[in-house]
Amino acid sequence: MQLSLNDYQTISGRTANRHDYELANYGLGLTGESGEVADLIKKSMFHGHKVDKSEIKKELGDVLWYLANIATLAGLTLEEIATANVDKLMKRYPNGFDKEASVNRVDMK
Repeated sequence: MQLSLNDYQTISGRTANRHDYELANYGLGLTGESGEVADLIKKSMFHGHKVDKSEIKKELGDVLWYLANIATLAGLTLEEIATANVDKLMKRYPNGFDKEASVNRVDMK
């Protein structure tokens, strides 16, 4: 099954627990799940663990779920966010990333 980002946002939102503190819940959840991704990377780099693709996929899925719910609360779609990010990166790095463009960012002038 292939989903657009917006379809994912709509479908995954049905499992959200609506309450007065959703933003805090989702923001903390996002950082927690991001930390789990970081821990998998740390273990692969420093503890000799193999990178388990299925675990990375699971944890990134949890990151996406929290991100989608924060976007919904903000009145944004994931596709809007993705498009804005690509536009920003195209302006910042029109020829792809390079160190010189990173140091002398055109969007900071």
